[in-house]
Amino acid sequence: MDTDLTGPTGLTEGPRGRRLVLELTAGADEDVRMALFYLAYNAAVASGHSVALFGAADDGSTFETHDTVESPHSEEGLVRAIGRLGRLHPTSEELQEALRRSVDAAAYWQPPGGEDIVAAVPAVRAALAEAGRDLADRADTVWWTRDMTVTQWAVEFDPDGDGAPFDPAPGAVRAWREATAKDEERSRRDRPTDPAAAWSGTWWSHPWGAPHTTGELPGGLPVGIPNVEDSFGWTRAVAIPVRGTGRIRGVRDGRDWANLCRTYPLEVTAARRHDWYRVTGRDRRWLVPDWMRVAEEWDAVHLSAWAYLTAATREIVVDEERSSVIGGWGPDETYWLTGRVREVEGPRVHWRADDQEGPWRRTGGA
Repeated sequence: MDTDLTGPTGLTEGPRGRRLVLELTAGADEDVRMALFYLAYNAAVASGHSVALFGAADDGSTFETHDTVESPHSEEGLVRAIGRLGRLHPTSEELQEALRRSVDAAAYWQPPGGEDIVAAVPAVRAALAEAGRDLADRADTVWWTRDMTVTQWAVEFDPDGDGAPFDPAPGAVRAWREATAKDEERSRRDRPTDPAAAWSGTWWSHPWGAPHTTGELPGGLPVGIPNVEDSFGWTRAVAIPVRGTGRIRGVRDGRDWANLCRTYPLEVTAARRHDWYRVTGRDRRWLVPDWMRVAEEWDAVHLSAWAYLTAATREIVVDEERSSVIGGWGPDETYWLTGRVREVEGPRVHWRADDQEGPWRRTGGA
């Protein structure tokens, strides 16, 4: 598993960035797509995922199996197929769809999926790094590395009419802190210390209950509408225009997150142990930032898309004994800690898609 975030990181250093590039290569070449299909299936079975493969036998009958299958495809063949593509030059639409798929595939309560396992194989990872080398230098990916923008949207999915009133929730981090402390105390008492035990619970590392917002993609669609972790297939959304002021702490990469945890440590080992072990394969003492203490110095925390792509769903080492995971955030997402955010004058914007893959289109508002 990836753990070292002390040096410069490229796009494919993180699971979500690798998955983005992998999605692009599979969409660009049938040989890549087929090799990935079988390799990812076998990897998922080997890691304990409940998956099934359906096919046709030589006599014309159909079959279903949950076991690994023999395949002519190999990791070496996948690497060669990716290498034949050279540097990738996807359209903006293809790039956004690959990002959406990568975000949607993020999970923190189970082992990495088969595609993510394959993408992390050193030779495959190197091939993906070469294929995606130019992606971060494009005009339509400048937003990946930006800080929080002035224009911010709060998003509500499947809204009832024009959506609920926007709540700045100034007391949310205190409520989060109290609930987190109780969860950790209860977990220490009730849960086994074996990280491989079949337990699951709290896995996120954002300040649950605090308002969160995102900026815009090129073209005006709020980033948080198409890019949802473990989405529920929503096809309707309302974007609420908001503005926030104050001291904004930027998280631009995994090192910034490690510094947050080091400066404002809150141990959550008992509550996160089992889920984060499944995600990272590591048995560590686990930290999240103590958002109530963070709020004493900062009004909001912004996670850049680059930090998400290079550092989410992986272990982030804080020191020799303690680590953390960026879990439950989205790319270019800001959490407001002190209530210094308000809905501004101007219409709410309604968006709709035919299915979760989009494209999203405005159906009302500005």
